[in-house]
Amino acid sequence: MSPLFSHADSLHPRPTGTSAAAHLSPAFPGRAPWGTAGKLRAWQQGALDKYIEQQPRDFLAVATPGAGKTTFALTLASYLLHNHLVQQVTVVAPTEHLKKQWAEAAARIGIRLDPAYSSGPLSKDFHGIVVTYAGVGVNPMLHRNRTEARKTLVIMDEIHHAGDSKSWGEACFEAFEPATRRLALTGTPFRSDTNPIPFVQYEAGGDGIRKSVADYTYGYGHALADHVVRPVIFLSYSGNMRWRTKSGDELEARLGEPMTKDLIAQAWRTALSPQGEWIPAVLQAADRRLTEVRKGIPDAGGLVIATDQTVARAYARMLREITGEKVSLVLSDETEASKRISDYAEGTSRWMVAVRMVSEGVDVPRLCVGVYATSISTPLFFAQAVGRFVRARKRGETASVFLPTIPMLLGFANEMELQRDHVLDRPKKDGEGLFDEEDRLLAEAEKANDGPDTGSEEFSYEALGSEAVFDRVLYNAMEFGMQAHPGSEEEEDYLGIPGLLEPDQVQMLLQKRQHRQIQRSKARPAEEADLLELPAEERPVITHQELRELRKELNALVAAWHHRTSQPHGTIHNELRRQCGGPLTAQATANQLKARIGRIREWATTG
Repeated sequence: MSPLFSHADSLHPRPTGTSAAAHLSPAFPGRAPWGTAGKLRAWQQGALDKYIEQQPRDFLAVATPGAGKTTFALTLASYLLHNHLVQQVTVVAPTEHLKKQWAEAAARIGIRLDPAYSSGPLSKDFHGIVVTYAGVGVNPMLHRNRTEARKTLVIMDEIHHAGDSKSWGEACFEAFEPATRRLALTGTPFRSDTNPIPFVQYEAGGDGIRKSVADYTYGYGHALADHVVRPVIFLSYSGNMRWRTKSGDELEARLGEPMTKDLIAQAWRTALSPQGEWIPAVLQAADRRLTEVRKGIPDAGGLVIATDQTVARAYARMLREITGEKVSLVLSDETEASKRISDYAEGTSRWMVAVRMVSEGVDVPRLCVGVYATSISTPLFFAQAVGRFVRARKRGETASVFLPTIPMLLGFANEMELQRDHVLDRPKKDGEGLFDEEDRLLAEAEKANDGPDTGSEEFSYEALGSEAVFDRVLYNAMEFGMQAHPGSEEEEDYLGIPGLLEPDQVQMLLQKRQHRQIQRSKARPAEEADLLELPAEERPVITHQELRELRKELNALVAAWHHRTSQPHGTIHNELRRQCGGPLTAQATANQLKARIGRIREWATTG
């Protein structure tokens, strides 16, 4: 691959436009996927054409992870440098590893960026620098002075990070407000908070709510249709969880069953605990899936995304025992960790275990199998994590991601193709907050009748045990499969789906295997059915919001009964608990709430 720049003509590159394709792979640093080698992808060329036509000072490009944002940005940088519209480039990246990755990608086309810059004059050997958002936050005036000294293009990679804290956003604005051109890149322009992102345009809709506006958008659905990214098979695992609260009570719950938000969080953490049986069973299943994928993709790799360093080490030990091979362990955003990622990306070993840093922007194109073994539950993090596995290299590759059966995660998985914008003014959902006062009064009434309120201490816990059950497969917003034990023939049916298939072939195979599983179930004697033998589509996972609606319905019925009988709310709730069983309303399952709703309706019709 010949460079765009020669050393003698370092700031006068050859004309860049469609000709850039001869020098720039569509997706650094991996190979171009099927059908794209030798030219820019259609979205990259389209975004470039729009930019050249409009010549804006600010431009926000939203492209799904794996689509090739880096290639687009460097092609644009080459164009601006060649046409003397800018004289230097500053790239702002989220992590230290991505600084190195950007510098290596730029070097392939002769744009020399210094990833180690800290202060002072920049060597004439470089066309610019790569820094982190945190680095800008430490010394924004240093970067403002550099930006003012020469006409500068600032590329802000995953710009939503500039909203991670008020200080980072303010620092970015202070440092790069004088820039000649600013290019903002992101795969996920939405954030879970309402911190404004600098240099992003927001427009109010008819409802008065301001949302981010992108200048060019290339979503996952379009990329999937273009074979730019892989389709994703999500394999979900349920199972019983047991833990002990700080007050000494032992609780048990099954992943996927309707629970309060607090109970879901505790059951989820119990599943991820290395002391139980859930995570070893899921890692074993994921490794079997990786073995199948490697039959068609010999260098396919797997990544476990862990919550913290302690569990990451434990997961790595488990995988070493399962595979008999060394596992790459990435624990922090440091030079050594960056080298481990690079070594893994260039090798053929099976597994890497990492904490948060590999969730975003890091290019390891051979990653095909993932385990979402973290309790982080934001749509932003989930999308970025799944984005590590969708970077297509050739047609027919399929990604596989293993999940706990958590309603929120399954919702994210089923909405992969939805395009989201960053909402600056968070709207209240229908009914949100309407029952806050009633819920508070209810809690006080129940507390008066049931002893002291232990508050959040009740949910300080010790994991006691967990087991895994294969629950379902999610693919193309559809759900397949019946529950099965780990290691069973039924589970193996889904783990053994070939890794190289066209999307319609994947769906056809899933339908066939579910049908076969149903037929086996029908032939099995009823007394042998120790799991819930219903297809996934007939086993809806109830969300926390749906659980809230049941509690609101019960509260409304209790209020109506109070007006009819003058009995205190707490007395009514306690009588319902006495007759139907179960804990306080705030901790009751959906089935328990439904039973109480049914009972109070009986009172109304017979009383």
